[in-house]
Amino acid sequence: MEASNVSSLHASMRKYGIPGVLEPVDPQNRAGAWRVVDLEDRQDITEDVVARVAALDRQQPYRGFVIA
Repeated sequence: MEASNVSSLHASMRKYGIPGVLEPVDPQNRAGAWRVVDLEDRQDITEDVVARVAALDRQQPYRGFVIA
């Protein structure tokens, strides 16, 4: 994931309550590639988080009325 996508992914993670930490792959190059890391075991979960956010963004909100 590129550095330009970090802000929007972080906002979506907060919006949907998705856990994880965003960090640069190379700590010396914050403008380079970034990843999402699991808090517990420090595994790279970037692909899973990006897919989950994309799926949640595609869901249509339910609207309607309940008539009793």
